[in-house]
Amino acid sequence: MREQKAKPFITGTIGLFSGKARCGECGYVLRSGKRGEWRFLTCPNRSVSKDACRGAFISVSRLESKVMEELKRLAENYLDQEALEQGIQWDKEYEKQKNSVANRMKFYEKKILDCKKALRALYLDQVRGILTEEDYLDMTRAFSVEKKRLEEAMKICKEQIQEIEERKKAGGNGKELVEKYIHVEHLTREMVEALVDHVDVGRRISGSRDVPITIYWNF
Repeated sequence: MREQKAKPFITGTIGLFSGKARCGECGYVLRSGKRGEWRFLTCPNRSVSKDACRGAFISVSRLESKVMEELKRLAENYLDQEALEQGIQWDKEYEKQKNSVANRMKFYEKKILDCKKALRALYLDQVRGILTEEDYLDMTRAFSVEKKRLEEAMKICKEQIQEIEERKKAGGNGKELVEKYIHVEHLTREMVEALVDHVDVGRRISGSRDVPITIYWNF
């Protein structure tokens, strides 16, 4: 499964976040790009249409830094035995992840409803003779494709929520994973595979350099 999702570069190596970073706007897996020695991740759906997705963009080095910062922050709580026994911190983390996905689902639900309304309106225009059969088919095709894309995104969100629930029930291996990797300075592909299920990368906040991310850990 990893070989199918994570495509190697021409050199044969697999990118640090290959198959792991997703667009927080539409759910698509981010595509790797390179300018000189500078590597970045961007949403491929943005190139399809400006209306398809607002897009996500982040440098690999910055995403690595954010993941390391979050790992160290969590370690301070996770390695606190009292907090670990109470389970309070990790309940909050799971709820944070679920809320992020739930908000994205609400956005998709609204877009799907808009597509359905547009399709109904076009059908009525065709029945009334306002649109020709050919124009009707051309116009409905785009809305139908968009509706299918959004429904696929909704399906991914439902699977993500189920994954979060399963990780919450399983628990138990987080302390060992964090202790194993907490003292390293840089991420490796092995660490990303072990620690990270996936990362949602949002659109840069206007007027700042801040890019919101949500990390879904494997523990």
